[in-house]
Amino acid sequence: MTKIVGVRFRNAGKSYYFDPKDMELFVNDKVIVETARGIELGTVTIPAMEVDDEKVSQPLKEVTRKATEEDIKKSTDNMAAEKDAYKICMEKIAKHNLEMKLVQAEYTFDKSKLLFYFTADGRVDFRELVKDLASVFHTRIELRQIGVRDETKILGGIGICGRELCCKTYLTEFAPVSIKMAKEQNLSLNPTKISGVCGRLMCCLKNEEDTYEYLNKTTPKRGDIVATAGGETGEIIDVNVLRQTLRVLFEENDNKEVREYAVDEVTVKGHKKKGQNNQNQKESAKSSKEEQEASKLEELDKRDEANNSDNKKNNQKGDKKDNKKKNFNKKNHNNNHKKNNKPKENKES
Repeated sequence: MTKIVGVRFRNAGKSYYFDPKDMELFVNDKVIVETARGIELGTVTIPAMEVDDEKVSQPLKEVTRKATEEDIKKSTDNMAAEKDAYKICMEKIAKHNLEMKLVQAEYTFDKSKLLFYFTADGRVDFRELVKDLASVFHTRIELRQIGVRDETKILGGIGICGRELCCKTYLTEFAPVSIKMAKEQNLSLNPTKISGVCGRLMCCLKNEEDTYEYLNKTTPKRGDIVATAGGETGEIIDVNVLRQTLRVLFEENDNKEVREYAVDEVTVKGHKKKGQNNQNQKESAKSSKEEQEASKLEELDKRDEANNSDNKKNNQKGDKKDNKKKNFNKKNHNNNHKKNNKPKENKES
């Protein structure tokens, strides 16, 4: 078992494990930690506890110390400096005529690195831009390409439900979303109704997916022929999956009657098989067209996910190189220090 404490660096961000050492830390405490990006100020989200060794990636970095009022003030000053850096970077992007949209500028706590997050349709050659920015800010510059979902998570906004976006408030990771989920929930496949602010399929389609999958397996479908307890036979014309109710059409000669039943009040006898009428054909054609448009959103999602995966790998490689360089410089510094402090031998003349 390994003792850990969870630390988060941004709202609705992922919590990372650190070694609390002998410090007594509580939820919402501000702490200073060393990360792959450099020294950072974070918030404790998981109090000190023991977890299985398999859940921890070794070596586990330690919490440096609790944050002081000066540290919090410094973090506030960094946020003000980030706004200025954002404006300057926007000017430089326009100067170099690059097809990229700047999303956010972010300093590490110790200002050893300045990160710029941007979105773009493809790869962007920003080498000259990095040189230009480095000459202005005199610190390490890093540009990171992110997807539209990450952009929306950073900027925030209000969803069609009238509430603040889930990704901005509590979603720590994006789960894969598909149009199959919309079909399971019997939603319209109109892209304008199932896409979020980011222009991709709404993350909340995932929320009730498991419930709908379970209920759909046990609930009769539209077009099924059912028999009631009174021996009457009718056709299901509408299903309410969550309420577990059915609307059944009964036809006798020229008389038609629709009645509502609970799922457990009827017995399925079979499925009605007959040709579609003109109205059903029109609805089917419309549904097919909407499904094609919605499937484009799903393809964009998959492409974004692949691009984000590549970008994360490249960023991790860059972070590893930085760490190797730091460790190499630290090792050389220690060797030189030992060499310089080595006692000199007295030589007899």
